[in-house]
Amino acid sequence: MTSSSLPLESLRPLLERALGDAQPKIEEMAGGASTRRFFRVTAADGRRAVAMYVPLPSQELTHAKETGHRWPFLEVRDLLAENAIRVPALFEEACDAGWLLVEDLGDTLAQHLEHSPQDKPALYQRAVRDLAHAQRALASLPEDSIVRQRAFDADLLRWEIDHFREWALEARGIQLDAEQRSVFAAAAEYLATTIAAWPRGFVHRDYQSRNLMVIPHENGAHGLAWIDFQDAMLGPRVYDLVALLGDSYQTFDRAFVDSRLSEFCSELNLDESAEAELSRQFDMVTVQRKLKDAGRFVFIERKNGNQSFLKFIDPTIARARASLSRLSSEGPLAELAKLLERVSAR
Repeated sequence: MTSSSLPLESLRPLLERALGDAQPKIEEMAGGASTRRFFRVTAADGRRAVAMYVPLPSQELTHAKETGHRWPFLEVRDLLAENAIRVPALFEEACDAGWLLVEDLGDTLAQHLEHSPQDKPALYQRAVRDLAHAQRALASLPEDSIVRQRAFDADLLRWEIDHFREWALEARGIQLDAEQRSVFAAAAEYLATTIAAWPRGFVHRDYQSRNLMVIPHENGAHGLAWIDFQDAMLGPRVYDLVALLGDSYQTFDRAFVDSRLSEFCSELNLDESAEAELSRQFDMVTVQRKLKDAGRFVFIERKNGNQSFLKFIDPTIARARASLSRLSSEGPLAELAKLLERVSAR
């Protein structure tokens, strides 16, 4: 869809009510992997907002109407705000037309680090503290919350791992023989069933540098706000830590990751035994998520024509392999490590 074909007439009443300007400057912002589109809106007096457009027909809107829920973005936004988690303020909504108008929070964490890399330790410490706070605050969710209606069960976890085989391997011409397919299937089953058996809580699902906004404070420090939380669901406590510290768009050494994991455990008053288990779970979810991510990057290129994620495939697989090197005693994962070593050498 081109800018000229956007239903801007349905957006203009929102702009008039929120900004007092129905004809502001509208600039498209860099998007992510979804079909959503984002626009920075600047009124004549300098006030700004972000317009989010979801192309119609929208599965999100259809599901919301069928279940009697609000749009997932709005429902989860309210849940987070009610629990003192910083999210964009909602200015206006016209969901039937596919539009939301929200607070413009400026730079993402990824963008901020491009010009202020010295802030990385402090901002990641803050992100870990915020996540621990959120997990405590959201330990008990409303019975009718959309978050409670979806979870990282074994079927979803297994499907995501198979996404790697289907797209990162087979779609790129790397065919597995019968023995290799058996190795991969056994490892996928082990990962899916093991992770699905852990206790579940609130999971943002994509808690990483492109979905955290940096908020300057008057004292020179920075806070963080959450975006892109509409897919929140139930999952293992460690999942969002993996998204944050295994971020495909950032680089970390192991000492940095271990320090953040220790800080997270301290925030939740976990003892040494629980910290060791959390580290093990971190590596297992890293294997699962990074394999899924590598497959997703190819899927996005093949289905959406977006090649910008292809450069992250090899580093992402390398992260899965690094975690596998620490999981050699875990069932069939040693064989998966050997398999990835062989296919990565091709």
